[in-house]
Amino acid sequence: MAALGGDGLRLLSVSRPERQPESAALSGPGPGLCCWVSVFSCFSLACSYVGSLYVWKSELPRDHPAVIKRRFTSVLVVSSLSPLCVLLWRELTGIQPGTSLLTLMGFRLEGIFPAALLPLLLTMILFLGPLMQLSMDCPCDLTDGLKVVLAPRSWARCLTDMRWLRNQVIAPLTEELVFRACMLPMLAPCTGLGPAVFTCPLFFGVAHFHHIIEQLRFRQSSVGSIFLSAAFQFSYTAVFGAYTAFLFIRTGHLIGPVLCHSFCNYMGFPAVCAALEHPQKWPLLAGYALGVGLFLLLLQPLTDPKLYGSLPLCVLLERTGASETLLCS
Repeated sequence: MAALGGDGLRLLSVSRPERQPESAALSGPGPGLCCWVSVFSCFSLACSYVGSLYVWKSELPRDHPAVIKRRFTSVLVVSSLSPLCVLLWRELTGIQPGTSLLTLMGFRLEGIFPAALLPLLLTMILFLGPLMQLSMDCPCDLTDGLKVVLAPRSWARCLTDMRWLRNQVIAPLTEELVFRACMLPMLAPCTGLGPAVFTCPLFFGVAHFHHIIEQLRFRQSSVGSIFLSAAFQFSYTAVFGAYTAFLFIRTGHLIGPVLCHSFCNYMGFPAVCAALEHPQKWPLLAGYALGVGLFLLLLQPLTDPKLYGSLPLCVLLERTGASETLLCS
């Protein structure tokens, strides 16, 4: 804790007026070629990210600190170079975003505080039931829990834990940078914002299939259960990827998706089966239902683009002559 064809592979700018200003956003290759460049660029990024995990030959499992440290190096190098892929895409397609590359990828100061807080709050509301479950099963009370969370010693222990760093810092930052901040600007002019929300996570979900290799290698369970687990993980990561893609478009910031990704990695998939067998089953189930209901109710208001300033991807599509009023307002 992610296909295109026919009408999906069209460049929105083909509907532009007959006369364009000299500063037109699109020039150069035709729509079909532009879309293939976009898809190939995203596919190359996904392969590079996953491939970087296997450049180090080792017989150790993925959770061994030595393996995690080596993979940190690989994914950080790939993630640092991934903006060059967006730059190359811009040169090959002739699309001019009308803003800086960093701004287009969600690195900007305008509206950064609501972009950091509101998407995380929205995600915590969705996880109201699991948070209640975590609180009920915790042996310490709220005061003691806050003391542990805020203690410098606890944070120092986390920062020296390779698994914690991978799950809470490196994976959320690098995956959101590659699979959202780099891929969405390349896909949006080709598919439109709405289809891009559901197309981009396919690369993200497929990228997680590499876990099958490690599970088969160490025979952690039967072949059937491994592939069933992989199919479930693909579905879950694809849905989650669509959610963070939605957040990225609606806020125009990368920080919100990164924080939500880190939070979801910490929480894991909701333990619904455990909730059904919990001594406090009915309050927990009510919390689950209330969380989902409030999430759906607050999804639009808390991601209102007016809270975050101008949206770079919407500006990009406006320059190509496209109309994206649903996600941009």
